[in-house]
Amino acid sequence: MNNMENKPKPPKQEPSVDPASLQVPPTLPILPLHGFVFFPGMGFPLRVASDSSKQLIDDALLGNRMIGLVPSRKEQTPDDDTLSGDDLYRIGVVGYIYKLTKAEEGYYQVLISGTRKLSIVEFTSEQPYLEARVAEVPMDFNEEDKKLEALMLGIRSQFKRLVELTQLPPEMLATVNALTDPYHIGYLVTSQLNLKIVDEQEILEIVEVDLMLHRVARELSKRLETVEMSKKLQDDIKKDIDGKQREFFLRQQMQAIRKELGEEDDEKVEIRELRERAEEKGLSEEARAAVDKELVRLERISPSSPEYSGSRNYLDWILDLPWTDSTTDTLDLDKAEKDLDVDHYGLDKIKKRILEFLAVRKLKPDIHGPILCFVGPPGVGKTSLGQSIARTMDRKFVRIALGGMRDEAEIRGHRRTYIGALPGRIIQSLKKAGANNPVFLLDEIDKLGADFRGDPASALLEVLDPEQNSTFTDHYLDIEFDLSKVMFIATANMLDTIPGPLRDRMEVVHLPSYTEDEKAAIARRHLLGKQLEAHALTGDDLEIEDEALLTLIRSYTREAGVRNLERELAAICRGVAAQIARGRTEKTVVSKESLYDFLGALRYFPEMKARTWGPGLATGLAWTPVGGQILFIETSKMKGKGGLTLTGKLGDVMKESATAALTYIRSHARELGIDEDVFSHLDLHVHVPEGAIPKDGPSAGVAMVSSLVSVISNRTVRQDVAMTGEITLRGDVLPVGGIGEKVLAALRAGIRELVLPVLNEKDVLEIPEDIRKGVTFHYSHTIEEALEFVLDPETDN
Repeated sequence: MNNMENKPKPPKQEPSVDPASLQVPPTLPILPLHGFVFFPGMGFPLRVASDSSKQLIDDALLGNRMIGLVPSRKEQTPDDDTLSGDDLYRIGVVGYIYKLTKAEEGYYQVLISGTRKLSIVEFTSEQPYLEARVAEVPMDFNEEDKKLEALMLGIRSQFKRLVELTQLPPEMLATVNALTDPYHIGYLVTSQLNLKIVDEQEILEIVEVDLMLHRVARELSKRLETVEMSKKLQDDIKKDIDGKQREFFLRQQMQAIRKELGEEDDEKVEIRELRERAEEKGLSEEARAAVDKELVRLERISPSSPEYSGSRNYLDWILDLPWTDSTTDTLDLDKAEKDLDVDHYGLDKIKKRILEFLAVRKLKPDIHGPILCFVGPPGVGKTSLGQSIARTMDRKFVRIALGGMRDEAEIRGHRRTYIGALPGRIIQSLKKAGANNPVFLLDEIDKLGADFRGDPASALLEVLDPEQNSTFTDHYLDIEFDLSKVMFIATANMLDTIPGPLRDRMEVVHLPSYTEDEKAAIARRHLLGKQLEAHALTGDDLEIEDEALLTLIRSYTREAGVRNLERELAAICRGVAAQIARGRTEKTVVSKESLYDFLGALRYFPEMKARTWGPGLATGLAWTPVGGQILFIETSKMKGKGGLTLTGKLGDVMKESATAALTYIRSHARELGIDEDVFSHLDLHVHVPEGAIPKDGPSAGVAMVSSLVSVISNRTVRQDVAMTGEITLRGDVLPVGGIGEKVLAALRAGIRELVLPVLNEKDVLEIPEDIRKGVTFHYSHTIEEALEFVLDPETDN
């Protein structure tokens, strides 16, 4: 077969022979080409090695010296004789053999020139070599065509740019400029673009000269764009290398100058300063060993290396931490108590716990800081209480919002192997505080998440364990830091979502909902003054009457805390500010009647007054993350076959309570004075209003039983009584949680008599006495005791 020895170049024609004048015979021997395309107007030596191809050359030299040169579709070795006509393209070039040289190694060196294009009509023979009937493909063009001149001019211009950017010989540009045949120009340029065989063959097969030149121009433009981009990258690399070399030489010169002047290098000065900081910092033995090791490593790293900045940042983090820096606690208990009372109204239980800690701290200075968890509805002052504690103790305050946190590295940090690694939020906050004993508030700890990046709650186990946090290890620092002096305070709305092991490490302190009197006092002492200042008002501009404030609390807000109350006070202040801006000078006194002018119509009404009462209706008490609320249980009966329907978006536990209630009634029908046969022809429907709100929990068990017994026996449940408690199939009433919030919900609804489980009596004792004295509590050990109290004795017929 054959192989191309050199890049294409114009053929060296013998003066006595003009191949272009020779007529193409109808049949030509076909020499397959491998790895390249032969174009008309080109000429270069081919190496022929296979026996069949050498015989083809010998026979051609004995004849008219003309052969067909056609590229192969397959990637074969030049010595392969197994090709058939189907393996070749159908368009090729008529080649004229100028010279044959036989090498000692046994192969032929043949100088061939391409004269014109040919098309294979059909193959006539495959042995001893391929022969085919061919037809000449015309290569005509109009010399006066201006469009062709413009295309050739553009190609010459682009090719000139390509020669300037690459190592193509200048003679190639001269040849292109000298050629006048557009076909030869296009083919010569194409042969220098390093295109794929398929692309070169496509260009060869284009018949129309203008289309062929358009395609060549596109390929030339692509090649030029690639070369320019490559040159730009090389220039950038060279510039970067030159810049680094220049910096290196300048640093060497600076070192020589400093040496002559007897001065130290900047790097040595920097490392000496780091060593001095390490001496003064009071590091632990482990931290000092890590710093010394890193300093030795830093001395061997070039300042221009990326590792230098990473190592320097690591040292800065260690040396910036407050290893021995602490603030002095204020241990004056009387002053602390006074400060807590000024900042927060009520919350006596929590204030007592803080004062107890200060008392023990005064007697035993090295005591570990407590780990408290404030649990309560939104807006009751959990976060602000943490700030108040820090201010009272004269400690730094740090807050971390844990809501939605899903990455363990947020707590423990990233390992130094990662680019851009940093310590976790614990270490970052301690550096920011500048003391190793701040008040550390972990806000919304019940809203931690977990995903493929780890579980932050598990990482907090070490942080919040007094037995372990003295050796807390951040992944970035990889050395122990003592957190035992930190006072950790977590806040949460509910305990259910906090993992058990984490909850076990904290001392849980419940913050109850505020009463109406407490809200009024907080509004007077804190909220109103804050909003007056925020709106550029004074007490001479606005006054809110006591009755108006109570109406505001009862009819415009319904919450456990005071956030919405503060928003409504802000709305009133904005209204007064608008009046003053319009020229009003007299003081505005807000009464119960004038609230409408500032806040609009009443938003909430007493729920008991909005109900039509009768058999089947009972009032339960429920606890939610935003405080307590009353819950109405409605039951209706109809003819049926003993079915039970439950509606009101009830959870599984609440549905089970209703089923258990009905089972208890059926099994104790005789004791309850109910005909046992009534259930076989009666269907019951239990509904809990506000059906769009999900409801769940066992607290409504007593209310469920009361409602069902009421509708079946046609006896009315007392309207002035609310009840709570879990039930069993044997008729026991079990204790439930959230008693304080439920009592406040009953008071807001105007209910003064409550039925509670007997085991919840201890929880009632924790409710402030001023709240308890306005409520009558009835404790029930069994369902029967509760029903005797809540059901009216008379029967409606």
